Amino acid sequence: MKVSSVDEMRAMDRCAVEQLGIPEAILMENAGQAAASVLSREIGVRDRKIVIFCGAGNNGGDGFVVARKIHADGGSAKVYLLGDPEKFRGAARVNLEILAKLPVEVRPVESINKIRTDVLHCHGIVDAIFGTGLDREINGLYREIIALINASGKKVLSLDIPSGINGDTGQIMGLAVQADCTVTFGLPKIGAMLYPGYERCGKLYVCHISFPPSLYDSADIKIQVNQPAALPPRDKIGHKGSMGEALFIAGAAGYFGAPYFSAMSFLKAGGGYARLAAPRSMVSFIARKGSEIVFIPQKETASGSIALENKKSLIDIAEKMDMVVIGPGLSLDPETQQLVRELVQTIKAPVLIDGDGITAVSADLKVVKKRKAPTILTPHPGEMARMTGKSVTEIDRQKITVLQKTASDLGAWVVLKGAHSLIGYPDEQVFINLSGNSGMATAGSGDVLTGAIAAMFGLGLPLEEAVKKGVFIHGFAGDLAAAKKGEDGITARDILAHLPQAMKQDREGPAEPFRSRYAGPIVV
Repeated sequence: MKVSSVDEMRAMDRCAVEQLGIPEAILMENAGQAAASVLSREIGVRDRKIVIFCGAGNNGGDGFVVARKIHADGGSAKVYLLGDPEKFRGAARVNLEILAKLPVEVRPVESINKIRTDVLHCHGIVDAIFGTGLDREINGLYREIIALINASGKKVLSLDIPSGINGDTGQIMGLAVQADCTVTFGLPKIGAMLYPGYERCGKLYVCHISFPPSLYDSADIKIQVNQPAALPPRDKIGHKGSMGEALFIAGAAGYFGAPYFSAMSFLKAGGGYARLAAPRSMVSFIARKGSEIVFIPQKETASGSIALENKKSLIDIAEKMDMVVIGPGLSLDPETQQLVRELVQTIKAPVLIDGDGITAVSADLKVVKKRKAPTILTPHPGEMARMTGKSVTEIDRQKITVLQKTASDLGAWVVLKGAHSLIGYPDEQVFINLSGNSGMATAGSGDVLTGAIAAMFGLGLPLEEAVKKGVFIHGFAGDLAAAKKGEDGITARDILAHLPQAMKQDREGPAEPFRSRYAGPIVV
């Protein structure tokens, strides 16, 4: 499913009205009908008292339609207006005038005390206050109303997006409604799919409001939910080489986990042959845990990292590999950092750069831009800050825009790790991943991701699909671990251990509740 920005949705609205001749009133009627349907399903309507808060825009107009539907279906609707009723225009004005002719109470909000009783004695609340266009901090009476809604203990349905959430970033603009369910119109907005906005939406529904597929599925819309391709069947007569061969250049004194988790996750996710180039002094220790890995001991710097003099032998080995992973636990030793840059510039196989490898290339991003073979980078926000020169706060406020520009400028696939990790393509497509949980915010989790992506490529997926699939499988393994143990205390070892089960369920079809969650918004 595609995901739109606020401006893209406004453009779709204009196109539907001006070019396709669909009256604005029909779009609003369809939106209100979809919302009323979800309200009936999630809260109930007949013989129920529903309070509806309507702002002075089209979101409020959608709320008027919902109020009319509630009345028609045997419920009691009370509408509270925020803003001057004379400022309603177009279809919103028409629907307000219709309500005036029905026995539906419509009144302005004068103070919080005058609405408190209705809110506390209703069966449900409809939030039609702001919609997706909010770009300022909420204060005054609006803030008091949202606080009352959240404290009421009533079920809440938000229209388009919970009021207080920025439609483009998912950021909370001071205070936001905590909805039990949200019906979004046309397409889900970016702010409804990124945290913290995603969490405020509750169960998310989408109604295309009679837009044709040429609008809501247009190639011009670059953002969508990550629903990766199916894995190819395993070759019944295959051997370890035909299931993918990967070289992991990783590890330094004090970093024993990163090289182990990255190489072993390749095997646990279905890859055939993992070679680990690690400092010579570390090999015997890592081999005690990962004897399935093939080790290539490396000469060391004085600090215990991989020395520059290993360059030629590493390049020779890399040329025989399906993919080379560089960076987990390599350290910031200057000599090793220089080795990374020279390897990235020279290796002709696809390269995945993570961790300390990202720090190395951030000092000279031209080594990535000049590569002819595909490059994948998997930064967390701090590493993305090093790559872009922006602060983590700036990146958090404009994740999609920063990711699109970075992937395009580098000609690389970039995975911005975090809650709902984002996968950026060189052509500025972005995929929002829905698997994973907060328990995965733990040391070593990203190292498991590198091996999972490499394994998907080794199993035969095209590189662009391998990146999407690896991110998804990594999150799925984390979700399986959390389902078994809870999110507190999950380690990289737990995620690693659940990779085979994630692969098995992915091939068979995920069980509930994972299937529904990973499918994205429910279409109504």
